[in-house]
Amino acid sequence: MTTIRNLSAALLAGAAMLATPAAAKEGMFTPDQLQEIASELQEAGLELDPASLADLTAFPMGAIVSLGGCSASFVSPEGLVVTNHHCARGSVQYNSTAENNYLENGFLAKEKSAELPAAPGSRIYVTTEVTDVTGEVRAGTEQLEPLARYETVEQRGKDLVAQCEVTAGYRCRVASFYGGAQYKLIKSLEVRDVRLVYAPSDSIGNYGGDIDNWQWPRHTGDFAFYRAYVAPDGSAADYSEENVPYRPDHFLKVSAAGLEDGDFVMAAGYPGSTSRYAPLAEVENTFGWAYPVFEGLLNEWIATIEEAAPAGSDARVKYESRLAGLNNYSKNLRGQIEGARRVGLVDRRRAREAALGEWIAADPSRAGYGEAIAELSELSEESAQASRTGFWYNNATRPALYGTARRLYRLAHERMLPDAERSPGYQERDMRFFEQGLTALDRRYDPAVDRAEWLLFLTGYIAQPMEERVPQFDAALGLTAETTAEDLPALLDNFYSATSLGDGATRIALMGASVEELEASEDPFIKLAVAMYAYDRELEEQSDIRSGRALALRPAYMEAITQWQRESGVLTYPDANSTLRITFGKVMGGSPRDGMAYLPFTTLEGIVDKDTGVDPFNAPPELLARIRAGDYGDYALDSLGTVPVNFLTDLDSTGGNSGSATLNSRGELVGLLFDGTFESVNSDWDFDPRTTRTIHVDSRYMLWVMEKVDGADALIEEMDIVR
Repeated sequence: MTTIRNLSAALLAGAAMLATPAAAKEGMFTPDQLQEIASELQEAGLELDPASLADLTAFPMGAIVSLGGCSASFVSPEGLVVTNHHCARGSVQYNSTAENNYLENGFLAKEKSAELPAAPGSRIYVTTEVTDVTGEVRAGTEQLEPLARYETVEQRGKDLVAQCEVTAGYRCRVASFYGGAQYKLIKSLEVRDVRLVYAPSDSIGNYGGDIDNWQWPRHTGDFAFYRAYVAPDGSAADYSEENVPYRPDHFLKVSAAGLEDGDFVMAAGYPGSTSRYAPLAEVENTFGWAYPVFEGLLNEWIATIEEAAPAGSDARVKYESRLAGLNNYSKNLRGQIEGARRVGLVDRRRAREAALGEWIAADPSRAGYGEAIAELSELSEESAQASRTGFWYNNATRPALYGTARRLYRLAHERMLPDAERSPGYQERDMRFFEQGLTALDRRYDPAVDRAEWLLFLTGYIAQPMEERVPQFDAALGLTAETTAEDLPALLDNFYSATSLGDGATRIALMGASVEELEASEDPFIKLAVAMYAYDRELEEQSDIRSGRALALRPAYMEAITQWQRESGVLTYPDANSTLRITFGKVMGGSPRDGMAYLPFTTLEGIVDKDTGVDPFNAPPELLARIRAGDYGDYALDSLGTVPVNFLTDLDSTGGNSGSATLNSRGELVGLLFDGTFESVNSDWDFDPRTTRTIHVDSRYMLWVMEKVDGADALIEEMDIVR
């Protein structure tokens, strides 16, 4: 293993100097890799200097931001930010009621004073600096026991973050790459005053709803606008009427010139996670058990919410965002499962590991790799077993108020430690988020719905064999082997009738409660949290030990893959991890299966063809009238004879890329990435260039809706529109 560790830095540096084959579009590249694939970018059609893309403070990367789960970009000198409608939908929902439903009617602030505060906890992160801190994090950890290794790496990360955040107004994180072989410290300006500027109605922004989700052809206007505000001196600040729009160093010009089939495009954003290097055991557990089981539960979960929160009720407004997320996840899992079956993912991963094993066996000096991979396979099996064992317990602990009680009791324990020693999520830097999360619950919680969800999960839990249940949990709830589903409603009634955690002021006040005060509480959710605390910490420690073992094994596994691929001229990009990535390709239709063809563009006329007047195919009358009148304005594409709505590319993307700026060869905004086709979903695990297609909303449709339908002329004037 000593040889492997010494090779680490050299192998990763060497890999970054290699290029992918010119025909391949696979790869979520880190900015520092782009100079090494400069020739491929230029051959593909990039007109900008590739070196400029590696500079996060230069154009266009300086305009790309993260929303902490979605991507976005600045499009004006006054802090105007564009992202997907579904990324801003939580803020639209937060500001909505059954009587004043912005989801249904849309929202447009005619002037800045009418802009609404985004949902609590909303942030805009502007990355300003990235530093390699691999040495500081990893030094001397190889000889430690797994738990000590994990705790040491975590503590060093927290220390680096604390040093970085000495500069007020910045948020820092240490990100792991290549399975822990590399670490980078990422520093970002944290804009805390985020305001909702404009979001079209769901009948535009969510046109097609779940029926069209992950499908092509699409006709969805998935775009919305926020604005970033800061204190008058330019520093990050909480919401205040005295705050002023943030003035970014760079913003994107918005193109109304149009794209054609085959044109170069690239997307810049913050993809969440991929698992393209996951070992075979992890793949087998995921597709053989985890995904199928959870998909079935998701369908029941969605039905439960829909029944408990009827359409049009205030409860439904509160749960619209959750329903949308669950429907999206359910369809995603179904696509993952079908995609894995279609491409033979398990067999492909087995063949890859066999080929890697042959490469290792061909050279005795590589024996250390083989040992590490064998141990990693055993660890993956153990992790899979822990996941299966804990599945129903984890779901049975989902209720919102129980989760709140658990966090409050954990906070009381963590506050007894020096801040630097507290677990992530419980340090002083996290308290603003903590409080905002407790506040936001008022607009996202209904006791009848929460109770119905818990009843669903507990019913599944008690159906499991006693050996797979948690004795402490059963005892705390009064569950026995004889407890039936019919017994559960009465048990839950006491929780919801006797709790005070449904009150926001009570929740906030309990942030300062001591361990002793919470242990004396008669609130049933807090009593349950106290009873389960020791067991939950035991589970967490077991997980930390497995993570500590992985920190010693995954880097070696990734180093083996890196060197193996290097000999074939393949660039090993790291799995997505919510850090800034760039992917490039071209506008392209496709043929995902026999007899099926995808054209690269959809048009306004397709909206009329789909429209039934019934949700989710109920476009606004004004929009339909404009289309029927052929009122295209300046946004028609000559080759189509009408306005394009959505377009396809062969870009490599995943969750978190939602809202990513889609750029042309000059770095101008030509659209927003918002989805993938159903056949593409499995690319999180295995990239298939024939079937992988990404869906974007065209900037010309965005501008057309803004001008012709919603009257957002002031925003159009604010942006730099190029033709």
